[in-house]
Amino acid sequence: MLVIISGPSGSGKGTVVKELDPEKGYALSISVTTRKPRKGEIDGRDYFFTTEEEFHKMRAENALLEHAVYVSNFYGTPRVYVEEQISKGKVVVLEIEVYGALQVQEKFPEAVLIFLLPPTITELERRLSGRGTEDPVTIEARLKKAMEEVPLIDSYNYLVINDDISAAVEKIDAIVQAERLRPKRCHEEISNFSSPQRSEEA
Repeated sequence: MLVIISGPSGSGKGTVVKELDPEKGYALSISVTTRKPRKGEIDGRDYFFTTEEEFHKMRAENALLEHAVYVSNFYGTPRVYVEEQISKGKVVVLEIEVYGALQVQEKFPEAVLIFLLPPTITELERRLSGRGTEDPVTIEARLKKAMEEVPLIDSYNYLVINDDISAAVEKIDAIVQAERLRPKRCHEEISNFSSPQRSEEA
């Protein structure tokens, strides 16, 4: 299945996603981008690096589940890669912002959307301030954006409060396990009852 995890900056979604155990079938989605590789980055592991021309071609051919532009570079989620991983039985995890998630939901309605939030807006502000990497203006802008995203939570399937990393990961594991039991994902099990083989009575 495809699992989308969103949340405001400071919600801890990046940390939570990194804690999802690959042994449980998780596979992180890899984005395609037009930006140049940074030192140490490997094509096909960190990103799929491509040209702007090829990126626009992929978008025109509906080969991207979602796309966005950031600092003059294009980013997107390649449909083929996601579908290949799902066909292998993987739980593909896509960590993207709200509007990108809603783009994916339109093209991939069976996706499972999870929204991550800290316990309170006060805690979110504390986390942002605690980073020590952003000025007050930037922090205020991130808090404002978070409040703008909250009304969109109703478009998601689940809400996970991230008060503790381990607990948040356990909740996501539980969501995935429950989603695996939906009849629409249990075709093989159901097919075992489509033509029952009954033993003849003596």
